[in-house]
Amino acid sequence: MNLWPLKKYCSPFTLGRLGIMGMNQRNVNYIGRYNERALYPLVDNKLLTKELALKNKVSTTNLIGSIKHQYDVENFTKIVKDKSGFCIKPAHGSGGKGILVITKAEGNSFYKPNGQALSAMDIERHISNILAGLFSLGGKQDFALIEDLINFDDVFADYSYEGVPDVRVIVFQGYPVMSMMRLSTAASDGKANLHQGAVGVGICLRSGKAVRAVQFNQPIEKHPDTGALLSNLQVPQWENVLNLAARCYDMSRLGYIGTDIVLDKKRGPLLLELNARPGMAIQTANGAGLLPRLHFVEAFIEKYGYLPPEERVRISQEHFGVHNI
Repeated sequence: MNLWPLKKYCSPFTLGRLGIMGMNQRNVNYIGRYNERALYPLVDNKLLTKELALKNKVSTTNLIGSIKHQYDVENFTKIVKDKSGFCIKPAHGSGGKGILVITKAEGNSFYKPNGQALSAMDIERHISNILAGLFSLGGKQDFALIEDLINFDDVFADYSYEGVPDVRVIVFQGYPVMSMMRLSTAASDGKANLHQGAVGVGICLRSGKAVRAVQFNQPIEKHPDTGALLSNLQVPQWENVLNLAARCYDMSRLGYIGTDIVLDKKRGPLLLELNARPGMAIQTANGAGLLPRLHFVEAFIEKYGYLPPEERVRISQEHFGVHNI
């Protein structure tokens, strides 16, 4: 699966020749140029994102409730009453920080995916930390969202450790240009965060099949905890995933975004959240640079103008497969 020609240290000339986009290029030429700052709150605030998705009939995870004030924290147990599992996250969080997943609730005990038991007081303390801004962008005061637990598709059972795998799709001007799966590991504490040790698996836009896998930016063949061969991974309902990602451009009007999507075994692809500043690691996971694809989309739009989401997905799949750009 190792298609990446780069060594640990490479010259800027080599990176440019391979079409690798750097942070400054991303910030100036794409985020700064195509993402209107007035629209950022729609994606930086997960509650606003969810409301926007519902308004635009974009499938998303179910919201159980929210806690916005310290005096509401004690209502936590009432909000999750009769729920066997749920997820608590900060509305303004990033990088998976502050997310608490509970897979089982019994009386006053709540169990994390690794089997660790928490009391109601433990969870109320965590919610208080969210409200205080401990996990939010810029450390500003925040509020907590409580969502239904995602029953991820059984096809991923061997590819993730104590967490829900998700699909990150970079969407540029409405065109999916690159994608990867993020698989949780013991090192990442069950979170799909590559910087914490999750596995990133590049996914071919044409087929939905794995093309390369990395952990800590180094190529790997098998999941470090389950031993599953990562080259066998294939995302089901792949066109539905890409169509959902493409529609997020029409919904948000942000030109350069990362769409994070999960596959629920009953509901299918669901939007988890949007990111107006998606990271660069997706290039390492795919063994390919973003710049040639972004340049292609810019030229294509200049020639053909606006196309509906399904047509944009078709164009992306036609041109951004493993053996194309």
